[in-house]
Amino acid sequence: MSQPTATIETERCQDVALPADEDSKASGATALEYVQLFECPLEGLDWYSMMRSPSAGAVSSFIGTTRDHFAGKQVLRLEYEAYEKMALKEMQKLKRETRERWGEDIVEVLIWHRLGNVPVTEASCIIAVTSVHRKSGLEAVHWLIDELKARVPIWKKEFYTDGSVWKSNAEFDPVSLTLKSSCCSHHGGEAHSSDHSK
Repeated sequence: MSQPTATIETERCQDVALPADEDSKASGATALEYVQLFECPLEGLDWYSMMRSPSAGAVSSFIGTTRDHFAGKQVLRLEYEAYEKMALKEMQKLKRETRERWGEDIVEVLIWHRLGNVPVTEASCIIAVTSVHRKSGLEAVHWLIDELKARVPIWKKEFYTDGSVWKSNAEFDPVSLTLKSSCCSHHGGEAHSSDHSK
């Protein structure tokens, strides 16, 4: 059961990339979709209001952020690029598969990823699942981030104090998409559940 499409202030996020929800009739820079790529900060975008439902007992989420170190090196920022059309197609597929795996316990699924420069502490991806019970929601969030990293064609460049390097993702399956690397591999992040279920 989808919630109404939310709106945002265009000055906060001028460049919302490629709305992807198949049923949405909203356009471009004024609407948030449940599956979407952004070229602006995710902070301040009200995804939680989109995920609330009277039939749900939990809203579980993962927010992946840029951390300031990796393998003993100081990280200045990350930069993401995507094969956008294929990335959105695969993200939509993950949303459908989540519903198929967990059935009617899943009320709504949101998958967002930021492109471009992502400074330390800022979010690069948000995954949220609204569910009747917390267990299925938390399991679905865990599955979604792993599958996103393995299947969606988004590439990451890490900028260190001593230079920069494109990073491949250890979980990426080159057989599945015949591409060499993917997303979200070396950020921090936490899974949360706002839970009223039993």
